[in-house]
Amino acid sequence: MAPETPAQGPIPRYFTWDEVAQRSGRDKERWLVIDRKVYNISEFTRQHPGGSRVISHYAGQDATDPFVAFHINKGLVRKYMNSLLIGELSPEQPSFEPTKNKELTEEFRALQATVERMGLMKANPVFFLLYLLHILLLDVAAWLTLWLFGTSFLPFLLCAVLLGTVQGAPASWWNHLHFQHHAKPNCFRKDPDINMHPFFFALGKILSVELGKQKKKYMPYNHQHRYFFLIGPPALLPLYFQWYIFYFVIQRKKWVDLAWMISFYVRIFLTYVPLLGLKGFLGLFFMVRFLESNWFVWVTQMNHIPMHIDYDRNVDWVSTQLQATCNVHKSAFNDWFSGHLNFQIEHHLFPTMPRHNYHKAAPLVQSLCAKHGVEYQSKPLFSAFADIVHSLRESGQLWLDAYLHQ
Repeated sequence: MAPETPAQGPIPRYFTWDEVAQRSGRDKERWLVIDRKVYNISEFTRQHPGGSRVISHYAGQDATDPFVAFHINKGLVRKYMNSLLIGELSPEQPSFEPTKNKELTEEFRALQATVERMGLMKANPVFFLLYLLHILLLDVAAWLTLWLFGTSFLPFLLCAVLLGTVQGAPASWWNHLHFQHHAKPNCFRKDPDINMHPFFFALGKILSVELGKQKKKYMPYNHQHRYFFLIGPPALLPLYFQWYIFYFVIQRKKWVDLAWMISFYVRIFLTYVPLLGLKGFLGLFFMVRFLESNWFVWVTQMNHIPMHIDYDRNVDWVSTQLQATCNVHKSAFNDWFSGHLNFQIEHHLFPTMPRHNYHKAAPLVQSLCAKHGVEYQSKPLFSAFADIVHSLRESGQLWLDAYLHQ
């Protein structure tokens, strides 16, 4: 009898980068690549725990580095990915798209492994416990200020400042926006943090010139560095986030988040109305939102608005993050005031790294950037604030020149 032929597994399907790149649109299939494996995410985007948009931003591209950056339990996630697997890159295809820096990417992956071996991805429970206690103490101090010193202007203002340092937002809303921002920072139509272009501001040199050439003028952008002080820092939270957060959680049926939000409003109402009366409480509430808004906008935009803003050019992970982010010098005050977002570069390269470890990773990142000629920007706090205004003035002038002369 002839020997039995061993059973053969299914022959893998092979694809090219061009075939993958063609599956990136909203009205057709969406594919992406992770570790040379090709996945069809067309239907999965709606079930993706991180949100449909963040995964869709990498449709038609290699997503290996963002996959590693965003997922903590990668082994578990890969098990769920098996049902999406449709093939792999052909053997003759390179592991990196031609738009990406192969050497930089390989060395960053080695650095990532080093960071994990150093334990920098592990949180220190004591740090976060002390941080929680610090928030609770500020919350109590805000109420005691009015109770002990009365409701005159200075105690009222101090109470508002203390309350403004301890407020937050629902995690589901924050993650929905923040994951997209991290996936493609400063990429127009992918990063929600720059959605104010073009209806309120002209952002970045490239987009501003494009807007001018198209003869579009939604606002007098050449004056945007002035009206920024009116519709930017003071207005974002009171006039937009205040209602949009409720709209978001109700639309997505995030009932637990909604319950926490309602409990917050009930608590501060019952806590401060007896001291201030209804009108005084409403004044305090909007003062807190005003202070929060200024703090939030200056801290979050100092690292991004002055940086490169463009369409998604599908460059490598390190270049994507470094061209869109900069740091503010380390100090005890800067670390506290920004919530360690002064280490924005490290925060973007390692989005799941606990914040207290950013400064330990910074020298390693600086060394990598120096070796590959990638600019690593770090500046004083007030220089970072001033750069927001300077960049708005520059992009506004570029828009005006293009609008009038091109």
